[in-house]
Amino acid sequence: MEGLPPLKRYAALKKAASLKSTLDRVRDVPALIDQLGRWNKEPDHSLMGRVDLKRIGMSGHSFGAITTQYVSGQSVSLRRQDFVEKRIRAALPMSPSGPRRGEVEKAFAKVSIPWLLMTGTEDDSPIGDFESEDRLKVFPALPPEGKYELVLWRAEHSAFTERRLPGDREHRNPNHHKVILALSTAFWDAYLQEDPETRKWLDGDGPKSVMEPKDRWQRK
Repeated sequence: MEGLPPLKRYAALKKAASLKSTLDRVRDVPALIDQLGRWNKEPDHSLMGRVDLKRIGMSGHSFGAITTQYVSGQSVSLRRQDFVEKRIRAALPMSPSGPRRGEVEKAFAKVSIPWLLMTGTEDDSPIGDFESEDRLKVFPALPPEGKYELVLWRAEHSAFTERRLPGDREHRNPNHHKVILALSTAFWDAYLQEDPETRKWLDGDGPKSVMEPKDRWQRK
């Protein structure tokens, strides 16, 4: 896709974001965890003894966020299948999305593990019909306990990538990546490493110490 002109590139991306691709992605997750378990026990493998399968977290951006949501608690009425991977202990969707069909409250009512959502006030989807306001509907639908949301002021979809995307209107803010790194690290330390001091920082005023005044942070 790198060599395609912008219009053809977006057409190719839309085609790739199909139902088949979605199913392939969510099925890859348990298969990968299974494989990590095998490598962890393989005497001559570089990952032998280095994988802690009791502390698995998952994160993804955009389409990757949808995959993350499906395997970490979102209810999906897709061929009546349950895609939740119970070995995942915490999830961090960047640019999250609500369901295209059905009620958002029902879709996220059964999320039982910690989630940290990250988005921006200008986080429109470059290939779908999602607007920044749609992404903000996920957090209110989540049940309480270990749920967080970061909304970066004037951050576009590309704020969670390493470079600008065609159609970007805003200047990239260097502090956005600093906030993303600080809060994601704290989230993983709090819920995968079970560090009580980091959890206290995350649940207190710590996040605001790295954020800019118009960034938003909430938890429940």
